[in-house]
Amino acid sequence: MRPKPGATTQKKHERRRVLIAVGTRPEAIKLAPVVAALRAEPWADVRVLATGQHRELLDEVLAFFGIRADIDLDVMSPDQTLADLSRRLLPAIDAVLTDQEPGMVVAQGDTTSALMTALASFHRGIPFAHVEAGLRTGDRREPFPEECNRVLIAQVADLHFAPTEAARTNLLAEQVDADAIEVVGNTGIDALLWTAQRDLPDDFANLRRPLVLVTAHRRESFGAPLAEICEAVGEIASARDVDFLWPVHPNPRVREPVEAALGSLDNVRLVAPLDYPHFVAAMRAAALILTDSGGVQEEAPSLGKPVLVLRDKTERGEGIASGNALLVGLDRARIVKQTLRLLDDRAAYEAMAHQANPYGDGQSAPRIAACVAAVLQVRC
Repeated sequence: MRPKPGATTQKKHERRRVLIAVGTRPEAIKLAPVVAALRAEPWADVRVLATGQHRELLDEVLAFFGIRADIDLDVMSPDQTLADLSRRLLPAIDAVLTDQEPGMVVAQGDTTSALMTALASFHRGIPFAHVEAGLRTGDRREPFPEECNRVLIAQVADLHFAPTEAARTNLLAEQVDADAIEVVGNTGIDALLWTAQRDLPDDFANLRRPLVLVTAHRRESFGAPLAEICEAVGEIASARDVDFLWPVHPNPRVREPVEAALGSLDNVRLVAPLDYPHFVAAMRAAALILTDSGGVQEEAPSLGKPVLVLRDKTERGEGIASGNALLVGLDRARIVKQTLRLLDDRAAYEAMAHQANPYGDGQSAPRIAACVAAVLQVRC
């Protein structure tokens, strides 16, 4: 990645401020390795901005990775709409940029926090770096609002850290300057591998039956699609000698219908969202995973776990291509059919249950730190 034309090389021992914005639990997981990599650089004065888009879930992850937010906007409010969140975030982030005067701003992914951070940086003329750039489904309403958010972010970002060559190709097709794109891998794999090397909780050490892990929380799953997922889980739980573990998102539009549909089943365990080390332990212990999460689609292949993706489209086609993941959509019959196939057919299971790592090698964050140094023309 080339330095900006006309930039002046920094004096050797002068520090440069980099502001890293996090708003949700997945952002915190994927940016924690970036925070650590930049803080290891003598030239970097790293400040962490927490928007608080996910309050408790964000705090838990930051604490696990030993990160303290330097600025906390605490914008979370009950039943907030995307418009309300955007209306509060943009001026609040703008005020932080005015006060902190960073040389660069970094955000990750496709949330409202990331979009508002990118837009505020653009307004102030501050270079903005987008981690996990270039993911696309080609349908601006699926997933909603993430697909539209990341397309908009690409229009104002200065640096695009693409996780894969496919993501880079997507950006090039949108006329993003090739010199502004760097393929670095996915920082979520950095976080996963670091966590997996720790002493994980042993809650799942003595399982007597296969464990199926379920997560579903996306807005496009609300209502009838979530009811289909619940019906599928209930049907499988009644038909096979397996245990289900479902960490249920606290949003009432998820929690209430899931509890109503499945709360009485003995072999379906509905729990509050797991902290990150417990969730990694659950993924490692699971026989297979049913999910609409983007991050889980990336993490599970590194653990050799088959993934049935509860979505009609995915921006993470690499997992599908590697054979670790399969799109099953939001139809009850298809979810049941493919889950039972993996539970009953050993050959089908083994074909998906292999360790592959199409998203990274665990060294994405150091690559990002090196690129930031090059663009800021830091002399280390």
